[in-house]
Amino acid sequence: PARGRRRRQTRRGDLIRWLKGIADGAEPLMRAITEPAVSFSEVLEHHVGFAETLATSDRESGPERLWAGEDGEAMASFVAELDDALGDFPPAGGWHYPALLDALLVGRMVRPRYGRHPRLHIWGPLEARLQHADLVILGGMNEGTWPPEAEPDPWLSRPMREAFGLPLPERRIGLSAHDFVQAFSAPRVAMTRATRVEGTPTVPSRWLLRLDNLLEAEGTRPRLRQGAEWLAWQQSLDRPEAFDSPSRPAPRPPVAARPRSLSVTEVETWIRNPYAIYARHVLRLRPLDLIDADPGAAERGTFIHRSLDRFVRQWPDSLPEDASERLLDIGREVFAEALGRPGVWAFWWPRFERIARWFVDFERARRARRPAGARLLVSEGRGQLTLAGPAGPFVLGARADRIDRLEDFPHAGDERADALAIIDYKTGGLPAKGDIAKGFSPQLGLEAAIASQGGFKGVPALPVAELSYWRLSGGDPPGAEATLRDDPVEIAASALAGLERLIAAFDDASTPYLAHPRPAKAPRFDDYGHLARVKEWSNAAGDGGGAAS
Repeated sequence: PARGRRRRQTRRGDLIRWLKGIADGAEPLMRAITEPAVSFSEVLEHHVGFAETLATSDRESGPERLWAGEDGEAMASFVAELDDALGDFPPAGGWHYPALLDALLVGRMVRPRYGRHPRLHIWGPLEARLQHADLVILGGMNEGTWPPEAEPDPWLSRPMREAFGLPLPERRIGLSAHDFVQAFSAPRVAMTRATRVEGTPTVPSRWLLRLDNLLEAEGTRPRLRQGAEWLAWQQSLDRPEAFDSPSRPAPRPPVAARPRSLSVTEVETWIRNPYAIYARHVLRLRPLDLIDADPGAAERGTFIHRSLDRFVRQWPDSLPEDASERLLDIGREVFAEALGRPGVWAFWWPRFERIARWFVDFERARRARRPAGARLLVSEGRGQLTLAGPAGPFVLGARADRIDRLEDFPHAGDERADALAIIDYKTGGLPAKGDIAKGFSPQLGLEAAIASQGGFKGVPALPVAELSYWRLSGGDPPGAEATLRDDPVEIAASALAGLERLIAAFDDASTPYLAHPRPAKAPRFDDYGHLARVKEWSNAAGDGGGAAS
């Protein structure tokens, strides 16, 4: 381990030095393109220097690698021309340099001089005038391409051109017709055209239409061939002999490699998409966040959860008179730098303001409904429960958004005793009642099973009397309470029994980790959908895959 640690430290040091060298090389260029008035010749000099720094390797210098080959020679010629032209260019904002460079490079083409087939030549109409070939392929037989359109001259009108003795624009069409006749006189000729250009239908060349009309008038059959045979050849290059429908991935890792601990939220993923558990816990793959990405729905939920957690921890018993303002102050601290993003400030923060007012009003009324006391026990409390499985102990973990103690709560008959209420904050949609009843959304039930057995730190082992979701959308209405009507004890027992069956099934090495075994119950978002090729096999199988990946 020590040797591996030293090796990693060495590689890290090499990487840091390499990145520092890149940053040092880029510094002059970055400074120049931020100047309000700078000579573009100076910017070009810094740009070339940075490009040569990037091209440097252990064996070759940057200039040797950067300007080598046909593309390097073409780029060197372009840079030399640009440097001469920029000498007379007035100073301007350096930030205009990238756009200028892009505009000048658009028309540059590099054609390799070597490596072609000895019997194949690509010519323009002018080059082909004095050439001879056994087979000539005339491409681009569309109006506007061959012949080219006669563009209006913005500087000289037709009378002015005649007065100066200059040829009219239509002369180019005559020359183009001459080039077509010369090329069409080859022993074998193939003419091609694109029926669409960037999705827009095209018009066949006038000469192609003229030939077609002449052949029809002469009664020559067949008319110009439509190229179906050639298209068939081209399509056959990509057409397999048989289409094999891709199968749904079904990895079967050994039992020893399968996870022995999952959270209650991961259990729901295990039910709906076992492949995600395989990718995360067996392959140990984690999705990478985009660089400087805007906060998404997950971050929004985290901000709201943290704000409410700090608020109820600070005032677990009675709320202050200005509770709404206190909650908003906490929210500003939690949202922090995210409030600087336009989307967060314009959309998320107004919603949080509505959530804060609703939450405080609802919390006051809720605490007043039970004068005997609905007392906060834990917020964002962690708990666990160890279950016996065929392959050994399995640890179920949980983090409950909130657990309250209901003092003197009525039970069967006239009996009263303390009980627990488990609350789950939802900033998105609520689980369907059918999914809860059928075990597809077992989160609250499993948390109730853990709590009833004393699995949460700081929470006594009491019966659970209330399971509820608090939906915090910030819309209209900003929030709502949805309490499960079924007996919490039965919900907990059913969820726990389902988990035990799931553990027993996956402790069998022959049980695969299928991707979306029930497409209709697949998770809404799937970080591993691309890895499981969901869209590929679900389309072939005729189901929709059921998730956004």
